[in-house]
This record gives sequence, structure tokens and C-alpha cells, in this order.
Amino acid sequence: MSIVAEAPGYIQVFSDGIVKRFAPEIATPLSESSNGYKSKDVVVDSSKPITARIFLPHAPESSTQLSVLVYFHGGGFCIGSTTWLGYHIFLGDLSVRAKTIVLSVDYRLSPENKLPIAYDDCYSALEWLHANRCVEPWLQCADLKRVFLSGDSAGGNIAHHVAIKAIKSNNFHVLIKGLLPIHPYFGSEKRTKLELAEDSSQEVAMNDMFWRLSLPEGSDRDFYGCNFEKAYLSDAEWCQFPAVAVYVAGFDFLKERGVMYAEFLQSKGVKRVELVEAKGESHVYHVFHPESEATRLLQKRMSDFMLNL
Repeated sequence: MSIVAEAPGYIQVFSDGIVKRFAPEIATPLSESSNGYKSKDVVVDSSKPITARIFLPHAPESSTQLSVLVYFHGGGFCIGSTTWLGYHIFLGDLSVRAKTIVLSVDYRLSPENKLPIAYDDCYSALEWLHANRCVEPWLQCADLKRVFLSGDSAGGNIAHHVAIKAIKSNNFHVLIKGLLPIHPYFGSEKRTKLELAEDSSQEVAMNDMFWRLSLPEGSDRDFYGCNFEKAYLSDAEWCQFPAVAVYVAGFDFLKERGVMYAEFLQSKGVKRVELVEAKGESHVYHVFHPESEATRLLQKRMSDFMLNL
């Protein structure tokens, strides 16, 4: 039995199909308020299964209505979890800063569950929000007319496709006010200048490996889930696309794709598109350094974006 794909320290895929994942430090939910918020895990769909972690900030008044941020973790569609300590700290603190309920979704992972399963799983979180608004105590103050989608890396990709699915499904029970993709993970068969650079060979190889593990059998990097230009929306549907703030990092190999994504949305007439760069920072720095000054600034920018819509 040999290893056919590996991201050292995170995942190994063996020739017989067995997948071994290595989890970093994880956090357990806290039902009592700590650092201004409390958290708990919920079941979105037991048959798949899909779970999520809710972060609820301390609300001074029971009548206060709070927006909802639905967050999708990164990891090339193959690794990651809302239970990872970095995500827990970042999202808990963000819930306090933005005065928002955060629903962080644990979707099924590739290669066992290839795309578009992650998109379907994460869209079901919107349906769960609507179905449980009146029965889940932690959603009693949720304003489903002010829902935001966010995620980092592959999660930023997922946020884009969940928004498209919501538009095509005419889902008006949950109103998506904005998207906040962080260092979004996209690609295409055509290489960018950065991907063609000689010193990018290791990053390109790792990206190709994750796409190979997550794309449907017979698909290439021009699959609509990878190449954002291939996901079709009519002009009328593009007019319904929510406001977007794309966050990129100056030292991130994926920065180039993030800039291209923002420019693509602008070309489609999306009503509001912002591009925000964290100079001198690397890919998903907010997960590896959730209490850093740069992460605090990211949380402020995200909070400002949501509060001003």
C-alpha cells in the first residue's frame, strides 16, 4: 500500500483509497459565555452527516436582532474543520466584533465526497437556518434577512457557489446580503503568470493535487467549481448577486486568483465589489494566527462591511 497523494502533516491518500487525516489542536464548544460569546455544535443533516458550530455573542437585550454569518472552512476541499482551534478563536472573536451569529459548517470532504457535494452540503445550511429559526434557541434573535456568506480558501470558493445556488433556487427565505471570501481558492486549465513562474512549482503541484482529489471524475480545472468563469448566470441573475468584499494577502500564492475573481465580478455588473489586501501576510494567516494584529484588522474590516450593508 503506497501513498498516492500527501500534504505533510494534514492528509495522506493511499493507493487502496484509504484516507488518513491529521488534525491540529482542536477546540471544544463552550455553552457558557467566554470572551464575549458562547458556542455549541448542532446537526444540520444527520443522514450525510453535516454538522456546524454556532457562535453566539452576548446580546445585551433579548429583543436585539442579529445578522448571521455562515462560514465555510478552507483546506482544498479535503481537510479542515470548524473544530480546529484557529477557526474557533477567529470566528468566536468575529461574532463579538461584528455583533453577529456565526454558523460554521463542517461539510463532507474529498476525495471521499467529491465536488459538488461540498456545495450541496453548505447550501443545506441555509435551508437549516430557515427551518430552525423558530425552534433553535440560539437562533431566536437571528435576522434571516441579513445573512452573509464567508469562508477562507476553498471555503471562499464555496461561498461563491452557495450564493449562485441560492439565486438559481429562488430561495427568498434567507436573504444573502453579502459575500466575504478570504483568500478564495480558484483555478483553471490556463496557468496565470505567477503559476508559470519557476519558483512557484511547489505551490502549483500542491494546488493541482488538491484539485485532482476534489474534482469529479473526468473533470479538469475548467470544471465550473474550479474556474469561476464557467458557472453560468444570466444577466438578470447577476443583477441579484450580493455585494462582495474579496480579501487577499500580499504573500499569498492565491492572491492573483483573488484579484481576478474580483475583476470578474465587476465585469458582470455586481453592484458592489471591494478588494482588500493584507500586505505582508500569507495564506489564511487568520487561522494560523487568530489573535494577531493583522487578524484583528481583518475582523474589523469584515465587521465594517457587514454593518454598512
